[in-house]
Amino acid sequence: AVSSDEDMEEWRPPEAKTSSKRARGPAAGVKKPAATRTAKPKVPKEPKVHKASGVPKPRATRKPAAEGKPPVSRNPKNAALLSTMTGVNKWVCVNIVTLLHEENTIPFIVRYRKEMINHLDADAVRDVQMVYDELCSVAKKTQSVIRTLKKDGVLTPELENSLRSCRSADELDHVNAPYKKGSKLSKARRAKALGLEDAATALMNTPHNLDLRAWVKPGTEGLSSVEDVSTGVVHILADMIAKDSDTLTYIKTCVTIQSSVSKSALNKKEQGKSDQGCKKPGDEQNKNKDLDKFHLYFDFTCNIKRIQSHQTLAINRGESLKILTVKVNIPDRVRSDFTLWCINNRWRPKTFAKEELRAIISNAVEDSYKRLIVPFLTRSCRTKLTSAAEKESIAMFVRNLRQRLLVCPVRGCVIMGVDPGYRHGCKLAILSPTSQILHTDVVYLHNSGQQHREAEKLRHLMIQYSCSKVVIGNGTACRETEAFFSDLISRRFFHPLDVSYIITNEAGASIYSVSPEAVKEMPDLDPNLRSAVSIGRRVQDPLAELVKIDPKHIGIGTYQHDVSAGALKAALDGVVQECVSFVGVDINICSETLMRHVAGLNAGRAQSITEWREKNGAFINREQLKLVKGMGPKSFQQCAGFIRINPLTLNRTEPQLFILARTTSQSAPAVPDKPVAKKGKGKVGVSIPNSLNPLDQTCIHPESYNVAQRFLSLVGGSVDQIGNACLRQCVENKVKASCVDELARAVDTTPETLQLIIDGLTQPPGFDIRQNFGQADFKRGIVSMSDLQVGAVLTGRVDNTTLFGSFVDIGVGRAGLIHKSNITLDKLPVSQRRRSLALGPGERVEVRVLNVDLQRGRIGLDLIRILQ
Repeated sequence: AVSSDEDMEEWRPPEAKTSSKRARGPAAGVKKPAATRTAKPKVPKEPKVHKASGVPKPRATRKPAAEGKPPVSRNPKNAALLSTMTGVNKWVCVNIVTLLHEENTIPFIVRYRKEMINHLDADAVRDVQMVYDELCSVAKKTQSVIRTLKKDGVLTPELENSLRSCRSADELDHVNAPYKKGSKLSKARRAKALGLEDAATALMNTPHNLDLRAWVKPGTEGLSSVEDVSTGVVHILADMIAKDSDTLTYIKTCVTIQSSVSKSALNKKEQGKSDQGCKKPGDEQNKNKDLDKFHLYFDFTCNIKRIQSHQTLAINRGESLKILTVKVNIPDRVRSDFTLWCINNRWRPKTFAKEELRAIISNAVEDSYKRLIVPFLTRSCRTKLTSAAEKESIAMFVRNLRQRLLVCPVRGCVIMGVDPGYRHGCKLAILSPTSQILHTDVVYLHNSGQQHREAEKLRHLMIQYSCSKVVIGNGTACRETEAFFSDLISRRFFHPLDVSYIITNEAGASIYSVSPEAVKEMPDLDPNLRSAVSIGRRVQDPLAELVKIDPKHIGIGTYQHDVSAGALKAALDGVVQECVSFVGVDINICSETLMRHVAGLNAGRAQSITEWREKNGAFINREQLKLVKGMGPKSFQQCAGFIRINPLTLNRTEPQLFILARTTSQSAPAVPDKPVAKKGKGKVGVSIPNSLNPLDQTCIHPESYNVAQRFLSLVGGSVDQIGNACLRQCVENKVKASCVDELARAVDTTPETLQLIIDGLTQPPGFDIRQNFGQADFKRGIVSMSDLQVGAVLTGRVDNTTLFGSFVDIGVGRAGLIHKSNITLDKLPVSQRRRSLALGPGERVEVRVLNVDLQRGRIGLDLIRILQ
């Protein structure tokens, strides 16, 4: 991936270069103030002679890491390679890598550094980061291999060039395999050790002057005859052919992958049929179900360039379960074409060669193909297909999770969460509009003798708490519970309340109910009742509730257990951080769990903020975050823009502080009346204002407050008018009179920063970006699969998206599938045409029923349009 040791450094955070320069100062004299930080208790321990040269330098090297921007890509080849692999402009790649080296988070980069990344979204930035990390990993491994081979004395210029041209770990392993310690000496290396490399080079460049008899040495093994010399030359040429990139590229175009049912699976199936009389139906049925799932791949063949990602993952799973056998095939005709192409084109001697020398080249091509190329292609093709499929599957998980988290919350009403069940009853939790638990109970709706009494109990609770919204989990007894509520609603049993209900995904609720988080939050509740609370809160505020659950348990995407667990976790954690940050958190009321996912914060800092809040009361402004233990300048920079100080909640939590803040913020909100010194071990005191700043309730970053003040002066407004219709009108008039670019120059900032300031000043108080996303659909009646007719046009909501299509909830208890072949560009809005599969959870769609299979419980749908 890189061309030299110097290039390798460009792919790493280059602290070492700057630090070595600065380390000389403290080592030579102690006059620099920075050296005071290196005076640590360990210094008196060293009465040795080499203390002056050994101790200060390693300590000094850590200091400059936070200073200055690293020169990420002085070598244009590195940036060009990253740009080629990601499809992103080279200058954007350079900026992204620089920002990542400076420890900036992706949400911060995407929102507050738009001009540096050319307005890329979070997914695109994350893709660049992933490819960059892969290149760093390959480059680091390449350097390690080169050092090892140099130490062993086997490194040649040609081998070094081959190693440096590798772009993946698989290619690097292929080139390095013969030189690994413990591996058998390859045939090519044995021939080279006998000195036959020059003969092989002469055969390709000057065959008219080559006489193999001159290399014969009677009595020397491998050189005792012309045949032995010819064999050694064949092995060297075969090795060269197998490692030539052009040769491998030519043959890869014709590779196919084939899967078939394994003999062991067939034997088990036959054995299951013969044992049907014995009473062990459960295990056999499960095994037969597993077999049936893979029937599409019992005789499957596809070119590796056309195979779909979900097919690759399905084949891999079938192979791991020993149901399928998989082969990578190269047709026989390809072998003859490849041999002719090598002899007549790629590996044709430069001058005239005798018949016996041409035979050596032909034998080398045959040997290379059979012994080296086919096994390598089998390994590399499977690896590349799996890697590509995993990436696409993880991208699908990310999109699904983002849309699940950003579903619009249902606010301002009392909600009843229901965790349905048969024998142990349906668990109920009635929640206030602010998600506080008002009442919990258990009702037995499916015991025939108690239904009337339990219905009366339900009515009493719903009227007592004015609850008109019911959220039912989609687990066991869901359909029966839905039918029960639907029947009561149709009979106006809850009059005067207008009751409606919704079915929601309860995946992960039972796991969460027994987690330490749930025990800490609801210590006195039974785990089953905690599940009902979680189900209700998933509709009230999906983001705040779902972040408590490990993303892989939320029930999104497919082939979850077939992709890299580490890569999946990193991607899902990243999208949770992105969603929480972009929505923003009210620092005075949000939970510690939610706070952990804000960009720049972690579990330790979230706990420190909670402790500070409990000890000192509510935060009055963002600057007070600097008083929190562990909140350094970088952490503050990353999280400050995503944290809100809402005056309304501040008024509820700390009325006396709110009154003080309100009186002190009338004239100059950014200037403190009574500064508070930030005290900490080894830190210089910092003045912290104790007054309310209205800008703290917006998405404007504190680093842009001065620009916001200048802009407000320009339009004739003040910070007290934030979100006011009057200020909004003033801003709109100013923008119409002169464009954003001109106004940005007038207030000395970039157009992107100014646009963010305009949004922050004009958005109403308490603005939530989730208002633009779909809200949960409540209903009052029930429809079953038997009511569906082919050709019927329905509306529904996407429940889950996979690599082969999207599942849509149309309200019949079974999700229908829109196959990806029916999701065409002409049916999508322009803004969604560039996205993979285009549909995500929560989107409302209009569909047509294509087929209904009652026996298998399957519904085929065609997409008509996406409902905006």
